[in-house]
Amino acid sequence: MNVSATLIVIMAVLFACGVFAMLERSLTRVLIGFLLLGNAANLLLLIVMGVPGRAPFFDDETGGDAISDPLPQALTLTAIVITFAVSAFLLALIYRSWQLGQADTVEDDETDMTLREQAAEVDEIEDEGVEDDDEFTTDFVGLETSPITVLHHRDFDALRDDAPTDAPRKPPGDALRDRHGEDGDRS
Repeated sequence: MNVSATLIVIMAVLFACGVFAMLERSLTRVLIGFLLLGNAANLLLLIVMGVPGRAPFFDDETGGDAISDPLPQALTLTAIVITFAVSAFLLALIYRSWQLGQADTVEDDETDMTLREQAAEVDEIEDEGVEDDDEFTTDFVGLETSPITVLHHRDFDALRDDAPTDAPRKPPGDALRDRHGEDGDRS
């Protein structure tokens, strides 16, 4: 196995472990998962960067093509900064959670649980009232009071419709006649 295949395997393992750790209820594990995802993203950018070359803005008389691409380097620096900022935010959340509850686990809120139960009851009520009426897809079939009415400039005198139309083009001679009179006189 060569170097790039090893990096790809390590990156895939980091992504998998990061996603698995972020699915936990412990904020510390979420932080660890996010750090693993950040490092996996940096490895992905390192793999995409390709074979290392000279510095991107190095001027050489030979004019060689072995100049490295600066875009993956800039994206890696950006990913490092974003990972650092979100990690600092998660650390502040963990600290505050530990201060308030002596635990860093995220518990279900009572209000969230009651809302979830109410939503389940509404879904059950709606499921009971469903009939097999697949003939119409809207409630406004055949009604004059449909919610959308398409107006045209011919419907109302005060309505101006200056939108371009798909009218066939006139030959170039016709355009000249339209501008300067019927016989094309420029006087």
